[in-house]
Amino acid sequence: MRNLRLLRTGGCRSAAATGTPQCFCLGAEPGAVLVGSQYGLVELHPAGDSVSRELSLTVDGFLPEDGSGCIVGVEDLPEQESVCVATAAGDILLCNLNTKQVECVGSVDSGLSVMSWSPDQELVLLATGQQTLIMMTRDFEPITEKQIHQDEFGEGERQRQQLPSQTLMQFSFVWLQEVLPASAWDDGRPRVTWRGDGQFVAVSAVCPETGARKVRVWSRELVLQSTSEPVSGLEQALSWKPSGNLIASTQEKPNRHDVVFLEKNGLLHGEFTLPFQKGQVKVNEMLWNADSTILAIWLEDLKVENSNPNTYVQLWTTGNYHWYLKQSLHFGSLEENQLVSLLWDRENLYRLHILCQGWRYLFYDWHWTTDHGLGENSQHMANVAVIDGDKVLVTAFQHAVVPPPMCTYELQLQQAVNQVAFHTNPKHSGDMAVLDADNRISLYRYVDDPSVKFGVVGGNGFKAAVETPYLDKTYSSSSNEAMNPLGLRFLTWLPDGSFLVVGQGQHAAQSVLHHLTAVRDVAGAEEERLNLRLSVPVDGEVISLYCSPVTKTVALQLTDRRILKYLWGKLVCVKVPGLRCSCYIFLKGFSEEVILGLTDRCRFFVNDVEVASNITSFATYNEFLLVTTNTHTCQCFCLKNLSVKALQASLSSAAAPSSETLRKVERGSRIVTVVPQDTKVVLQMPRGNLETIHHRALVLAQIRKWLDRLMFREAFQCMRKLRINLNLLYDHNPKVFLENIETFIRQIDSVNYINLFFTELKEEDFTKSMYPSLNGSSNSQPHQHPDQKKVNLICDMMRVAMEHIDPQKYCLSILTAHVKKSPPELEIALQKVHDLRGSVAFVVAEEALKYLLFLVDVNELYDYSLGTYDFDLVIMVAEKSQKDPKEYLPFLNTLRKMETNYQRYTIDRHLKRYTKALGHLSKCGPEHFSEFLNLVKDQNLYSEALKLYPSSTQDDAYGEYLMQKQLYEQAALILARAGIFAKALDAFQSSGSWQQALCMASRLGYTKDKLSSLARSMAGKLVEQRKYAEAAILLEQYTQDYEEAVLLLLEGALWEEALRLIHKYGRLDILETNLKPAILEAQKSQLIFLDSQKTAFLHHKSRLQVVRELKEKLLPCFADYDMPNCPELELFSETSSVVTASDMNSKYSHSNSRISARSSKNRRKAERKRYSLKEGSPFEDIALLEVLGESVRAVETVKGEIHILLKQLVLFGYDEQAGALQQVLEEVLQLMETSVPEIWTPDLQQSSVNLVLGPNSTANSIMAAYQQKRMMPPVFGCEMSGRVVGLEALQALLPSNSCTVTELWWFLAFFDGVPS
Repeated sequence: MRNLRLLRTGGCRSAAATGTPQCFCLGAEPGAVLVGSQYGLVELHPAGDSVSRELSLTVDGFLPEDGSGCIVGVEDLPEQESVCVATAAGDILLCNLNTKQVECVGSVDSGLSVMSWSPDQELVLLATGQQTLIMMTRDFEPITEKQIHQDEFGEGERQRQQLPSQTLMQFSFVWLQEVLPASAWDDGRPRVTWRGDGQFVAVSAVCPETGARKVRVWSRELVLQSTSEPVSGLEQALSWKPSGNLIASTQEKPNRHDVVFLEKNGLLHGEFTLPFQKGQVKVNEMLWNADSTILAIWLEDLKVENSNPNTYVQLWTTGNYHWYLKQSLHFGSLEENQLVSLLWDRENLYRLHILCQGWRYLFYDWHWTTDHGLGENSQHMANVAVIDGDKVLVTAFQHAVVPPPMCTYELQLQQAVNQVAFHTNPKHSGDMAVLDADNRISLYRYVDDPSVKFGVVGGNGFKAAVETPYLDKTYSSSSNEAMNPLGLRFLTWLPDGSFLVVGQGQHAAQSVLHHLTAVRDVAGAEEERLNLRLSVPVDGEVISLYCSPVTKTVALQLTDRRILKYLWGKLVCVKVPGLRCSCYIFLKGFSEEVILGLTDRCRFFVNDVEVASNITSFATYNEFLLVTTNTHTCQCFCLKNLSVKALQASLSSAAAPSSETLRKVERGSRIVTVVPQDTKVVLQMPRGNLETIHHRALVLAQIRKWLDRLMFREAFQCMRKLRINLNLLYDHNPKVFLENIETFIRQIDSVNYINLFFTELKEEDFTKSMYPSLNGSSNSQPHQHPDQKKVNLICDMMRVAMEHIDPQKYCLSILTAHVKKSPPELEIALQKVHDLRGSVAFVVAEEALKYLLFLVDVNELYDYSLGTYDFDLVIMVAEKSQKDPKEYLPFLNTLRKMETNYQRYTIDRHLKRYTKALGHLSKCGPEHFSEFLNLVKDQNLYSEALKLYPSSTQDDAYGEYLMQKQLYEQAALILARAGIFAKALDAFQSSGSWQQALCMASRLGYTKDKLSSLARSMAGKLVEQRKYAEAAILLEQYTQDYEEAVLLLLEGALWEEALRLIHKYGRLDILETNLKPAILEAQKSQLIFLDSQKTAFLHHKSRLQVVRELKEKLLPCFADYDMPNCPELELFSETSSVVTASDMNSKYSHSNSRISARSSKNRRKAERKRYSLKEGSPFEDIALLEVLGESVRAVETVKGEIHILLKQLVLFGYDEQAGALQQVLEEVLQLMETSVPEIWTPDLQQSSVNLVLGPNSTANSIMAAYQQKRMMPPVFGCEMSGRVVGLEALQALLPSNSCTVTELWWFLAFFDGVPS
């Protein structure tokens, strides 16, 4: 679907050189052209438009002075700094244009007809006058010499020999009959062409026996590989496709003139027909460009009287097995315009060089472009025009996607077409201006015209729905450039109806911008002329011209990378992009008008900023930008409120495969067009076939537009076809949807579609989860009824609307609304079906019941019907089910005979609705009370039973049940309330409520001894739980054993309470025997504890420093290491002291495989062992931080205990012991306070609060946090960035804020003073 558009043209108008040019080649210097004439060698420079150097070959006698000499080949040899020239007389010369020296390196007596160098310039092949081939090296050392006409046969004849004898005779007869001599105009010279890799060479020569041409393929060593089959009418043109698969030539057939292709084995393989009559033209030469995409053919007229023949150059391309004539250059019949030779540039793939007899040298640069309509509001918005000779193939993608070479309709013109331009006015975007080879402009507008032929969409008995254009006017140009081949380029149809074209200026590096308007010559004339309104000279060569249909801005780009804006007679420089781009589009999607450009090397620019380097094509639609990439994806971006930096970041980052902005496409896909007011994006594959995709971003944008316009039917059909979740109909704008529910129902007007909408409803807001807006905005609004669920609200509102519109028509949808609610209203739905069954609409009721059975499982529906206690409804459902009547009829008959409450109890118990069953059973009288108790015990319905029977009849059973569940305190309360004090006492003892247990003992009338025994028993249990204070109270108050109570208080380090009891009961002897030894022992224990904590803290702190230093050394080694995409792997410390990342990886893989299969107990054990302190472990740094944090918290915990102990030591005169303990505690706290900033750096503490997990986190937010944190610089000390850790583990790594020596509440000042 692409056309060749002329990018630029240049050359020498008429060089002042002697003689007539005969052949040429390109020089090593940029722009240099070496031309051979009958007098010598001439070097042209197009920039100077003159001859730069000239070397005569007549001085040394290599060419005759009378001008009868001929040069058959010229080749520039940069490595030898010379030019190789072959003359028809047989001399091979090396010419140095700098020194003017000429050296004859070889001579052939019989003369030379062809000299052809291999593509790598390692070999040269010479065709002599004796019909021989000489292969020589680059140093002109002969390799071998062979006759052109060999008696050996090639692959074609070898295959012929393998046929049966009878078939062989038939083929031989046909070949002998059909093979005719070469054409009369054939010059008889051999033609030589090399394959692109230089491994083979093909030679076409006239067979002396038959007079017809044959093609032979030779190797580099000049070994014959194959000979072509006899081809009647084979002509002289020959060119081997650089890609190597085909050899192109021409063949004159009885009724047409064809370009034929031969394989390497000499067999024919395809052809296409030239657009000329038989005998009308002759093909002089044909050439492939370097990438094998364009075939250039040089033709001349044959039947010409009293004048020179017309000369043509045609450019052919292929796509989807069809050959297109993309460009036709008409050089006229003037003698100075007759072609001498043409060739393709080897570096610039799409540059064609042409040399004419009047010393005119021309070059043409081409590039690929897609010509499509640019409008957005008219009905002809997605038309794409493809040039094919004198036809324009138009495909209207808005109506049908027609694969090329077929089309919707074709425009037939009188001459070959060179360019198509669509109207830039959006209201007339389908109108086309066609520039043909005669520089005439034909305008096609959209009105029915019988002269326009349909393509595949038309035929007998078929009326096409697509509108076709008609030929409105044909204009001829009054510009001087109209006489030159392709003198006008970049035809642009402006919104006001005038035209802009670019012509060549007076100098090589100058262009002229022509503004043309239509002027009628004769009233009613079919052909009018274009008047030159004004011409604006451009200082530079224009390589791009674009008019934006949105902003009406016209811009030009020059070869020096300048961007000029055309302002009606003036050119203003506005932008300077980084590289030359082939196309530009003006947009207002950004904050200002910008220019988008794409180079031939896939570099994508926004203004002068390169935003990507892997873009193969792009297109714009409204606020969206679509691009295809080298990674075979199609990405879509919303440009609304999007900055250039944001676009650059989006293109450089790899989007998730499931992202709305990205879609995988076939390799090599390119965007053809985007169908406006639709969701179709048309892509073309490298072979030429088309594919249509519906990019999710465009689909959602179009759906949102339809919903904003209340076009529910269009939105629903699109969503249904493209599988968009129908919840978006409501979630896009809940308020508008609820206000227009009747409009929605009337537009859909289909029960099946409404039911489909009901079935897809979910509570989730899809505008926030599945379909978030690309531009960050959303029309989603809070619910008007926040107390109702979304699904229930929609079902209720739509049910009411359908009942108002037509309840009988939407009967099934109403049932669906009841069933879809949460919980389902199956009873109401069944009742409605039952009501329908009782009415006259019996058929509707049967259909409704069948539909209800389709929505709900029949057994579930049967149970629901049974739960309504309506036996008619039960039988109605059972009849439509697969149940056997023998199964349910006896059961129903039994139920009918029961009393109503007991009947409902039986039904509820059958349906396992035990709470309802208990309620019905409670109404059945006292004779069923035992059954009531059994149901309560069996189903543990104690709380419900207490509501039904407030008396204490159930308390004993309920208390026993709570005891079995180990809910001792609740059981004790129930039993105590019921007056069952003995059991309540046991329950209170089990729960640890000793106060309540004593109360129960009092209610039971315990004696003093029994009460003392109970208190001593409970005190023992409290001691086991380390509740020394409570145990001491029991012993003191209920057993009067105050000495044992004091000992318990001393054991629990409750010094002050123990001292109180000692003085209360006057047992001062206990001070000496128990209290003082206990506080001294406690002082020693605290000293040992603080010393151990200090030693461990220093050791772990020094080890952490070593690990961090090792991390800094190993960090550069891991800079380029790509970690596997596994979130759990982030748990590993990248700063651990492992030697290599592979060791860490393998260790993780092994441990993960084991841990995943462990039980929960073993898993918890493994979690505890995860942060190992073993040197070299991957989590050593985290383990060290955890242990250091535990040390800090442990020391802080004992500060209160030490404070009380210090007071007791001072009280009893142990000042030395108290001072020692206080000093040690001060030193430890001072050490930890100064170490905290070194161990827990500010960056570490900050990163710990950035948790990526939580109740509000989603999969997308977690993955985004991973990606963001991976790009953050690592935090030295503990690699927390990008790591997901639990909250408890995170808190374990951080120190306590209250661990400081400056808090003096624990300090006694009468030892060493206040600490500094």
